[in-house]
Amino acid sequence: MAGVGAGPLRAMWQQALLLLALCTTGSRGLYFHIGETEKRCFIEEIPDETMVIGNYRTQMWDKQKEVFLPSTPGLGMHVEVKDPDGKVVLSRQYGSEGRFTFTSHTPGDHQICLHSNSTRMALFAGGKLYREERFRLTSESTNQRVLWWSIAQTVILILTGIWQMRHLKSFFEAKKLV
Repeated sequence: MAGVGAGPLRAMWQQALLLLALCTTGSRGLYFHIGETEKRCFIEEIPDETMVIGNYRTQMWDKQKEVFLPSTPGLGMHVEVKDPDGKVVLSRQYGSEGRFTFTSHTPGDHQICLHSNSTRMALFAGGKLYREERFRLTSESTNQRVLWWSIAQTVILILTGIWQMRHLKSFFEAKKLV
């Protein structure tokens, strides 16, 4: 969830999720958005001994550019799955993009909940990283201009010194002091 573009802290954080559930009847997919602090749960009837695979990707929605941007490192997704008896089958923190899998051992309605591990501090960190990068580029540019200005001043001083030496030499030769 990276903060790129003007006003990254004002951008609306969303995660695009692609969840692929493989059941005995075939595969199905879901695509939905979750806000930064939202938790999204859905219930899926899953037969006994069925492997479920979910693929997901977290991204940031930039309102100004109206595009999805890559996520900031360190931000990701927390996935929790409960079986029909309410027993936790899977509860794990994942990165910003990846896959989770679990196998159902009890037939029935499984509750699958996803939410971002982002916080306001993470949002702040993303904006801070963006500002630090911009500041670093500005500093490097300024440093380069200062270097070239210093070189130009040195060349001007050397040329002025050479001109003064010649002028003084010709002055003293004209006065017959040398």
